Amino acid sequence: MTTPSFDYDWIIVGSGFGGSVSALRLSEKGYRVAVLEAGRRYADHEYAETTWQLRRWLWAPRLGLRGIFRLTPFNDIFIASGTAVGGGSAVYANTLYRAKPAFFENPQWKELADWAAELAPHYDAAERMLGVATVPFGSDGQDLLMAAARHFGVESTFTRTPVGVFFGKAGEEVPDPYFGGQGPPRTGCTRCGSCMVGCRDGAKNTLLKNYLWFAEKRGAKVFAEQGVVDVRPIGAADGRDGYVVTTERPGAWLRRQRRTFTARGVVFAAGALGTGELLASLKHGGSLPHLSDRLGELVRSNSESILAVTLPDDRLKPWADVAISGSIHPDHDTHIELCTYGRHGDGISLLQAPMTGNGTRLTRPLMLLWQFIRHPLRSFGTLWPVGWSKRSLIILVMQSSDNAMSFRARRRWFGRGVAIGTEQDPEKPNPTFIPLANAAAEFLARHTGGVAQSSLLESAANIPTTAHILGGAVIGADASRGVIDRNHRVFGYRNLLICDGSAMPANPGVNPSLTITALAERAMAQVAPKA
Repeated sequence: MTTPSFDYDWIIVGSGFGGSVSALRLSEKGYRVAVLEAGRRYADHEYAETTWQLRRWLWAPRLGLRGIFRLTPFNDIFIASGTAVGGGSAVYANTLYRAKPAFFENPQWKELADWAAELAPHYDAAERMLGVATVPFGSDGQDLLMAAARHFGVESTFTRTPVGVFFGKAGEEVPDPYFGGQGPPRTGCTRCGSCMVGCRDGAKNTLLKNYLWFAEKRGAKVFAEQGVVDVRPIGAADGRDGYVVTTERPGAWLRRQRRTFTARGVVFAAGALGTGELLASLKHGGSLPHLSDRLGELVRSNSESILAVTLPDDRLKPWADVAISGSIHPDHDTHIELCTYGRHGDGISLLQAPMTGNGTRLTRPLMLLWQFIRHPLRSFGTLWPVGWSKRSLIILVMQSSDNAMSFRARRRWFGRGVAIGTEQDPEKPNPTFIPLANAAAEFLARHTGGVAQSSLLESAANIPTTAHILGGAVIGADASRGVIDRNHRVFGYRNLLICDGSAMPANPGVNPSLTITALAERAMAQVAPKA
């Protein structure tokens, strides 16, 4: 019998936290690895200087925008995510907490392992690779967060954040300080606050500076601007004979530059949104028809609410910081962080609106209108973007509550294939209003004399915003409970893995990047070295 010839042993779809871990660990085990990434590859100096440089900031490839920040509205959620080589690490807030205890005890996967114990060494490995350090300085933003902690009576919960940032001498480049000189040179953080616009200084520990750096040194090939549109078995229906993967240039109207790659195995790691969209297309389009019918279930938003407060003047400098430098816990379930986009993130103001209280899709727009009628100068003032970013702090509220929604596949209105929509879980719906979130924004506005704001779609349409969409292809005991097993292997197929946020079965209640990395480390530890 002739052994089939493949272009690669493993193809990885996506280059975010799960994809980059997979690329390095599989390369270390002797496999030939290709990474297919829809986004563009950016050097540090190529990131947008401001959020108004849309071609380098926003991801909307059909409009010619190939930046790092993607916005995707659905009926029940507004999703902010990242698209670039390095995935979300290009645009995330560097914040690397371990998940809350409730995450490990969620009934969806509790019986499959002692997850806290099993993930502990992989958290350790992830923290070493990502260069986790506690923020070493104070800031005006931290002072405001401490005032909120005192207001809620939880001052003892204040902590500076663990982040993936190099805190050397500001602006000074030094040889690799993390990997015995084997990694790239690094530059000390300048506290410009632009981590989420794109770190142009080289202080942010993006995946291009650790996992992907070493994966490429070991021979992994990274193909940028290659959007995967199909994955199908070559021979046997269960994939035992390998897979053919088809890509196109994202957003192309005419010249799609279609390419095909073959591999023994495939790792899906395009993030919860990207993997969810692709797998829905593959299941309902007939390429991978045996994917579990649980695909699209248990989609999580990290139970988030995103608000803002704009200060009345420039006396404080909330931008002179890293993106997130502190956090508090007003109750056991709720985690609050203050975030900055630096001085050059004014475009984010367009995603905010005057704050409204609890309501429905009928009443919240009316509440918003009433805010403009009752406080016209203050309300219209929040719509003026110039100078907004240097005087504003984003309030990010996360919870470990067990709530969810679903991704539902539907035929596209135009063209072929399927798209996904959302549907609330009928028993435990994703919240559209979090009282503690509004209470924090209201206090900070009173305390500073500033103006509190909600996310635009939350105020105008009762649709919450999340920067951490998770789930949809979760770990489960079998195909009737989940899409993948405890080792991230897809039920019904051979050599098919899912290693990204879509695998997470519960809300972690904190920024999820470190947990995604640890889960991927554990999954790769189960893959045998190449014979």
